[in-house]
Amino acid sequence: MVGFRPADVPPSAAVKFVGAGTAACIADLLTFPLDTAKVRLQIQGEARGSAATWSGSAVKYRGVFGTIATMVRTEGPLSLYSGLVAGLQRQMSFASVRIGLYDSVKQFYTKGSDHVGIWSRLLAGSTTGALAVAIAQPTDVVKVRFQAQARSLGRARRYCSTVDAYRTIAKEEGICGLWKGTAPNIARNAIVNCTELVTYDFIKDMLLSSTPLTDNLPCHFASAFGAGLCTTVIASPVDVVKTRYMNSAVGQYSSVLNCAAAMMTNEGPRAFYKGFIPSFLRLGSWNVVMFVTYEQLKRAMMAANHSCQK
Repeated sequence: MVGFRPADVPPSAAVKFVGAGTAACIADLLTFPLDTAKVRLQIQGEARGSAATWSGSAVKYRGVFGTIATMVRTEGPLSLYSGLVAGLQRQMSFASVRIGLYDSVKQFYTKGSDHVGIWSRLLAGSTTGALAVAIAQPTDVVKVRFQAQARSLGRARRYCSTVDAYRTIAKEEGICGLWKGTAPNIARNAIVNCTELVTYDFIKDMLLSSTPLTDNLPCHFASAFGAGLCTTVIASPVDVVKTRYMNSAVGQYSSVLNCAAAMMTNEGPRAFYKGFIPSFLRLGSWNVVMFVTYEQLKRAMMAANHSCQK
């Protein structure tokens, strides 16, 4: 652990911004295969026609570890990291805003007051979440498209590189294609950001005030794990619709609501929780790695800055 307490050197907005993006990239590197498995499970069944027969043999992926094993066997280990470049681009631009600016926006809404209520936290989480989506949506679209495309000998790949994906989507679907699914993504990230950051905030405050824990690794770990569980339960339905819509072909769905209605009609309500286990494994582990790393990076960066000023 870095030997500086938060009270010794309060982190600046710039430190939080850079620290959040860096921590999120580290978390993505460690948990990306789980995210890819989640996407494959979420889109499974979307091509099913109304007259098609849905048999057990048509189910390609079963469970998170079964999905990972199938992908490694049929597409190779590197398939688990398909879309990683866009994923890291997304986290550096996305997490920096939604997490790094959260405290600053929260202080703006409370006008610097020491008392921070639930509504101020929720408003701050919604604001930074929506702003992050508006900036980083193209990277999310490309990431999902890469994760969704299966590599096989008899099937041509939609995109051969990250740059090619940006260029192809813009050419075939227009610039607006890069912002496809912005509405459900804003809805999802307003939910995710509020649940994730506010839950982390509350659990951390509760642990610090009601237990012997200090503002250190065990406290950060417990708070992050609780935030990951709550976020997965609340955000999964919106996440599935967002993934399906962003990965869909032109004209497949007329709107986000049409996508949700098609899922309900063709696959039933359980479709909205497809990929729940990998979502939880990914979000839980991602939150733990990200928040623990973020807390330490903030302290390390401020300690280094303090040493340079001596």
